[in-house]
Amino acid sequence: MKNFGFKIPQNIEFGMGSLQKLPQILRQLNAEHVFLISDRGLDAVGVVKKVQEIITSGGVGLTTCLEVKPNPTVDIVNDAAACYKACGATAIIALGGGSPIDVAKAVGVLVNYGGSITDYEGPNKVPGPITPIVAIPTTAGTGSEVTASAVITDEARNYKLSVISYEMLPKYAILDPELIMTLPASIAAACGIDALIHALEAYLSTSASPFTDAMAEKAMQLIGKNIRRFVANRQDAEAASAMMAGSNFAGIAFAWARLGNVHAMSHPVSAFFNIPHGVANAILLPTVVEYNALADTGRYEVIYQFIRQNTHTGGCFKPEMLVAEIKELNRTLGIPASLSAVGVTEESISAMAKDVMKSGNVLVNPRQSTINDIIRLYHQAL
Repeated sequence: MKNFGFKIPQNIEFGMGSLQKLPQILRQLNAEHVFLISDRGLDAVGVVKKVQEIITSGGVGLTTCLEVKPNPTVDIVNDAAACYKACGATAIIALGGGSPIDVAKAVGVLVNYGGSITDYEGPNKVPGPITPIVAIPTTAGTGSEVTASAVITDEARNYKLSVISYEMLPKYAILDPELIMTLPASIAAACGIDALIHALEAYLSTSASPFTDAMAEKAMQLIGKNIRRFVANRQDAEAASAMMAGSNFAGIAFAWARLGNVHAMSHPVSAFFNIPHGVANAILLPTVVEYNALADTGRYEVIYQFIRQNTHTGGCFKPEMLVAEIKELNRTLGIPASLSAVGVTEESISAMAKDVMKSGNVLVNPRQSTINDIIRLYHQAL
């Protein structure tokens, strides 16, 4: 067994109604004024108002930023940081999916250390602790509340940059399944598949360890058993709880084991064509799993057992069975079958492939990959 290390330095509250613990957490942070980062969609359905009322009921001052969009940009981060500095807050609350949480991390860096978020691109560029963040995920998918990275789109380069530092981990995370029980089916599906891929890629990563394996396996068990049930009925409290916990465990797994070619390839797709992250991942997944089968050491069958719907394999597993099961899962959940179906065009493949090779995730993919391999995979997924 190779050497490995890990730490879990966060405080995580899980359970139905756990959002009500927010005032207690803010007292522990000695926060008298907080900066709430969220988006217009959550505002429209009343989630932002609910959180605002809980904050102000505890006597805490509040400034709200709702300008976050999917695939958030450098400009959105800069504007939010300027607003934070002007309002006098001492802590950030990130409410939403991966986009608001990633913006909160980036803002936490800039208000402490200045500059542009592009200055911190790559691993270990954040010089020290950032402004404390309380992350409140409203999707079961990103795991951003427990990961040490923020992904921000640099429109000047058509590129999704990653800032990677354990200094950016939120101090607290509140995982309240009630917050995901009003999701539209399409978002529940895309986010749920994203969480499954986090666990799957962490499990297959060359940087996997017994610790990340444990987290990834439990995540796949929870998500694989419940994703169809949750998408079918988001009011299913048991399924919602399983998806929320599974997403969190998957986030912990990939925070320490990294990911692979699926995520390396999906980031350029989102940057070039503004495709939702989870959808891009899901479309690419069968192609990459088929490609990686050559490097399988027996883990494909473990994954298959977690996600399969039928109860009988015939006693003889083959890697193509996992590929077929993933395609069927995508079809069942309404995920498009190809990149061309979501508007990706062939002429951008070479440029996207160059960006893929800048990702550290390619380095831990179980099968070594050249830029020509990536180009072929894009063509296959197209």
